[in-house]
Amino acid sequence: MRFDLTDLQLFVHILDSGTLTAAAGLSHMTLASASERVRGMEAQLGAPLLERGARGVRPTAAGHTLGQHARQVLQQMEHLRGDLADFGNGLAGQARVRGNTSAVAEHLPQAVAGFLQAQPRVALELQECRSEAVLDGLRQGLCDIGIASDAVDTSGIQAEPWRPDPLVAVLPVEHPLARRMSLRLAELLTQDWIGLPRGSALQALVQHHATQLGQPLRWRVQLQQFDSICQLVGQGAGVAVLPASAARRHAGRNGARAIALQDPWAQRQLLLCTRPGVQLPAHAQLLLEHLQQHSIR
Repeated sequence: MRFDLTDLQLFVHILDSGTLTAAAGLSHMTLASASERVRGMEAQLGAPLLERGARGVRPTAAGHTLGQHARQVLQQMEHLRGDLADFGNGLAGQARVRGNTSAVAEHLPQAVAGFLQAQPRVALELQECRSEAVLDGLRQGLCDIGIASDAVDTSGIQAEPWRPDPLVAVLPVEHPLARRMSLRLAELLTQDWIGLPRGSALQALVQHHATQLGQPLRWRVQLQQFDSICQLVGQGAGVAVLPASAARRHAGRNGARAIALQDPWAQRQLLLCTRPGVQLPAHAQLLLEHLQQHSIR
């Protein structure tokens, strides 16, 4: 099959608009040209891509699959254009890194500062996402280096311990349990909870273990920033589970206290991840070596 970028963009427009007429207009071509291109794609594939109806078109199973891949290819082309434009502005190279919330918010800023100072013409593309998405990005070639929690499946990935990232409970200083040296999640199940937004890896992890203990958590507020979470905890709105590094920075000055969690799942480790057998671009390799030098065992 030889679908060009114009074919792929047209097909995405068809899926988004639901009609060939609207898609042809968005693609700046005539309806006849758009129809001919779709017939050509179907002929190459040997299967229909669209089901035609009185109110428009909808994708077949093959069309749905093509649409997914077309969006990925077009997105990659946008990244390519942007990256090449950066070279025209004087950059020597770029390193692409994905990290989970704890890595991006707490560990990577300090870890990469020296590298960026030593490599002033290298750009760093840093994306925050769930640990599962970090590894998916590596497998799909969407990033060079990943920092993910050891709680996720690393099959097919070269992973090495990078830094400890334990989780702690954060309670108001006046809370009856705040004088304890350590706690178990089971002791906090009936509390009101403050956490990160729905869908975050950390919240999913805590909720999973609470459900296993037979008590889904009661979320009162979900916020984007660790500092904001600690502020609400300090004001008595609920309790939280956060990375120890974040709690150390934010809990005390907000009237909250961080207490170690005894649960084995809370003793997390951040992993430095790459794709095995893939040679990294020169500047990404330099960054990988820099991060390895700044690992904490």
